[in-house]
Amino acid sequence: MTNRPVLIYDGDCGFCAASVRFAERRIGVRAHVTPWQRADLPALGTTPERADREVLWVEHGRVYGGAQAAARLLVAAGGPWSVLGHALRTPPLRWAAHGLYRLVAANRHRLPGGTPACSLPAARR
Repeated sequence: MTNRPVLIYDGDCGFCAASVRFAERRIGVRAHVTPWQRADLPALGTTPERADREVLWVEHGRVYGGAQAAARLLVAAGGPWSVLGHALRTPPLRWAAHGLYRLVAANRHRLPGGTPACSLPAARR
């Protein structure tokens, strides 16, 4: 385990990789960033199945997934980003963010940078 937060994403998904690069450039990710395919998931408290399904933020032994992982990333970035991150952690924005995240995740193979492999489970890539 590390003292620094860890952002885990799907390294086989072009859309996911492009999204992480965007976050690193424009938002400033204050975490160790790694594709789940290279991460020690058991040591981080998660599984390949979960990491294949959603982006993860691991901090202080807790694992946050999907929209809440994105919210944690924004809070950690500080400044105006943290205001948005805190808002995304509060209902009803939390619920809306969850729904939007699920919609994007289910269609990531159709989005810019996405490939047909993005729609396949890891075992079939």
